[in-house]
Amino acid sequence: MQIKAIQIAQWVDGKIIRGREDTLITGLNSIENAREGDLIFIRDKKYETYLSQTHASAVLIAEEPTIPLPEKMVCIAVKNPEIAFIQILQKFGFSQPSIPKGVHSTAIIGDDVQLEEGIAIGPFVFIGKNTQIGKNTIIFPNVYIGDNCQIGESTCIFPNVTIRENTTVGSQCIIHSGVCIGTDGFGFVFDGKEWIKVPQMGRVIIGDNVEIGSNTCIDRATFGETKIGSGTKIDNLVQIGHNVKIGENCAIAATTGIAGSAVIGNCVRIGAGAGINGHITIGDNVTIGAWSGVAKSVEKDAIVSGFPAVEHSRAKRILVAQQYVPELLKRVKDLEMKIQKIENDCV
Repeated sequence: MQIKAIQIAQWVDGKIIRGREDTLITGLNSIENAREGDLIFIRDKKYETYLSQTHASAVLIAEEPTIPLPEKMVCIAVKNPEIAFIQILQKFGFSQPSIPKGVHSTAIIGDDVQLEEGIAIGPFVFIGKNTQIGKNTIIFPNVYIGDNCQIGESTCIFPNVTIRENTTVGSQCIIHSGVCIGTDGFGFVFDGKEWIKVPQMGRVIIGDNVEIGSNTCIDRATFGETKIGSGTKIDNLVQIGHNVKIGENCAIAATTGIAGSAVIGNCVRIGAGAGINGHITIGDNVTIGAWSGVAKSVEKDAIVSGFPAVEHSRAKRILVAQQYVPELLKRVKDLEMKIQKIENDCV
């Protein structure tokens, strides 16, 4: 595809503030790997040094640039360079992988399954009875979908996903390989001799436009629902326990663990490796730092980090103070010895 720079600018309500409007853009790339004809974007000043080295033909920059404008490139000023870059990437025709429409001959389809128009079901897919698959949904090979499930429209389910019975998945979702949705929650009671399994009778409900990374597990509720709100993005290797409620437009990074019955508000950001205690509430717009251990509820709009998690500025002070503990211990020991000597001399 060849697009003039002026058309690119029009797509994203941008303005060319340097360079030729008829410069041809043939692709999009990162600032480090760009070639002639490529469009790039620059987010902030820390990428400034790359501008003198890149071979890109055009760059998206902020409307009020804080860096010198490169002389050899077309400069397109936009409100948010990163968002504009994504919009252009979509215009250039980026799309998910696909398989032929229809139902492959090796797929096993249960009784009373409803398959709407435009679907694609790959080899060795299993779909249980009374399940409904929305139009234009793609199900890649070796996917298991249990009985009484509902999958919305234009959802993409990659190979080797397991969706257990009674699960609802919304429209325009992306579920990556290895995801398990609706598996039994970790419910056991110790009777003094052995662990007794608690039957997990609930289900999982996932909203629209949710993306779930590879090998993430979302447990069914003991009773009621485990719920993921619309627009939420979940990274790889995340564990979500039974009866957890996650709000809309959250972002949860890899290897996070959320224990049973935790309630996560809307627009919460959780860094990689965080642990969230069960039966607590995280308010709206909270940010949780990577590798934090959240033991108690967090008020809305807070930024917390550390183990146990505390307000972020306090966590940083604690981290700095910890570096001086060995020296302080030595000083305390020296003081104890001096005091002991003084006491001995006074005897």
